[in-house]
Amino acid sequence: MSVVVSTYTEKRLSTVQRCITSLKNQTIVPNEIILVLDPIDELVSFYKNSVPSDVKIVVSDDRGLSQARNSGIKHSRGNIVAFIDDDAFADRKWLESLVSNYDDSSVMSVGGFVVAIWSNERPFWFPEELDWIVGCSYKGFKDIKSEVRNVIGCNMSFKSSVFNKIGFFSTNMGRFGKMLLSNEETEISMRLHQLVPDSKVIYDPSAVVYHQVPKSRESITYILNRSFWEGVSKALVNSRYRSSGNLAHEDNYLKYLLGKAIPSRFGKQFGFKTFCQTLVLLLSMFSVFAGYLAYRLGE
Repeated sequence: MSVVVSTYTEKRLSTVQRCITSLKNQTIVPNEIILVLDPIDELVSFYKNSVPSDVKIVVSDDRGLSQARNSGIKHSRGNIVAFIDDDAFADRKWLESLVSNYDDSSVMSVGGFVVAIWSNERPFWFPEELDWIVGCSYKGFKDIKSEVRNVIGCNMSFKSSVFNKIGFFSTNMGRFGKMLLSNEETEISMRLHQLVPDSKVIYDPSAVVYHQVPKSRESITYILNRSFWEGVSKALVNSRYRSSGNLAHEDNYLKYLLGKAIPSRFGKQFGFKTFCQTLVLLLSMFSVFAGYLAYRLGE
């Protein structure tokens, strides 16, 4: 096992250290922990003096999340490469749960459940169905071990041989500074299914990581912005893979929102909290559609 963590700022030192500590305390200890840093001399020097000496420091080829992950992959030696965010930490059995799924030789990727850790407590108006906006597992997704199209980037792993077969993460997708492009894990998983048709991607909810939600993401502005860029990202993925059913997961999620999540709120006593959550769901859906449409019109 190789575990890749990436960061771009000194401000996340405390969460990076917490993440590394959680990896060192695994029931199956990884062969190596790789910390990938943006190509900034001061940043590299800072972390070399701030993390344990047995953590492998790698300087990314360029800025951006996909670039960082690719650099981590290129410097990894494990048969399995796992990824966790710099503001997350792992349950003690995280790697054990991931690895257990690779007994099936057709399994090429495994991910797990991501728990949202709010800075104080969940805002009353923030529906659980939108936890994907803060990079976490969300209500409406599967709740049992299942074969899926893709897993969440904060908690995922791949056989290292996959990258030799299909290439690396797309560098024109994924986070870059404040630009909220995403879906790099969706794109590479779809590429995997296309180029290695018999491969399996497994979601195992027993593989748990805890993801810190910063205060800056607990706002309507962030939700609308993130939702818009999610729509852009989905359109970008769809333009690459135009086969029917490539956005079936999104279709099912939309049907869940319109057919269950929103109507169920009207079935309860419709108070201020319910009204706010329903409104936020509708605004997010509209923003995703706006982002999707904006990209398609600009093609």
